[in-house]
Amino acid sequence: MTLGEVIDAYVALQRARGVRFEGGRALLSQFRREMGDPPIDHVCAEAVVNFLQGRGALSATWLLKYRVLSGLYRFAIGRGHVDKSPLPMATPKLPLQQTPYVYSNDELRRLLAATTSLHVAHSPLRAPMYRALLLLLYGSGLRIGEALRLTLRDVDLDEGVITVRDTKFYKSRLVPVGPKLAQELAAFAALRRRHPLPDGEVSRFFTTRAGRGCSYQAINIVFQRLRRAAGIVCPPGESKPPRLHDLRHTAAVHRVIAWYRSGQDVQRLLPHLATYLGHIDVKSTQRYLKMTPELLHEASQRFSSYSQWGQPS
Repeated sequence: MTLGEVIDAYVALQRARGVRFEGGRALLSQFRREMGDPPIDHVCAEAVVNFLQGRGALSATWLLKYRVLSGLYRFAIGRGHVDKSPLPMATPKLPLQQTPYVYSNDELRRLLAATTSLHVAHSPLRAPMYRALLLLLYGSGLRIGEALRLTLRDVDLDEGVITVRDTKFYKSRLVPVGPKLAQELAAFAALRRRHPLPDGEVSRFFTTRAGRGCSYQAINIVFQRLRRAAGIVCPPGESKPPRLHDLRHTAAVHRVIAWYRSGQDVQRLLPHLATYLGHIDVKSTQRYLKMTPELLHEASQRFSSYSQWGQPS
């Protein structure tokens, strides 16, 4: 069988198991193009190493590619399409993953203020769209991909509920939003409806001037511009500046801090936060709760109160 045929069969299997696998499918499509779609047993180890390395500096992408290809070759070997895997046995020393960043309230305000710099006469939707997107990511904790896939029908501002469709494992979830965020989104939605709706109510909520969906790459380029305008730089000891995805980290941490300050039972509420964020279990949520000085202080205060009185205040 050709490499492409095996990839198609493997992707079909993942989808039959209920795995979305969009990222894996894209990587395997890239692998297929770079290899030239030969018979799978003709793919040589040197070509695989070059694909893993890529053209830039060694990064965590190497490990992502390796994991996807490992799954493909386990599938191919199990079905007798190839005798052995051409993947390298040793894993190179990869750079440390970027530490999640938690934006301060002041930094969030500066990011929002920076969106006014995007105003241009020929694209009146541009500045309010980025303001609405930043508010949504922080106010709801959505993944950036989830936000960009939203359609007009998914954003029910009368009920204050957003429907996030086809996330991991093809699951959907309902995400309630507060009245202030709903009001901001409603103002943007009114502007959005004055622009092209190529697919009616299933047109994308966040779009280009032509009414088409925005790519993550284009959104991220503009976000970097906003971040610089807001004066947010690399934290000490980090080689890269804070990311758009860090708004999701920030949403989780700020919610837990608010629970501590209002005397809530944080451990009992964490599973609810996990469900809200679309995580499978609490462990995934706990990774978002980087111990910022503010969060550490609130947790210490709660522990001190508990140890002194035998129960949380």
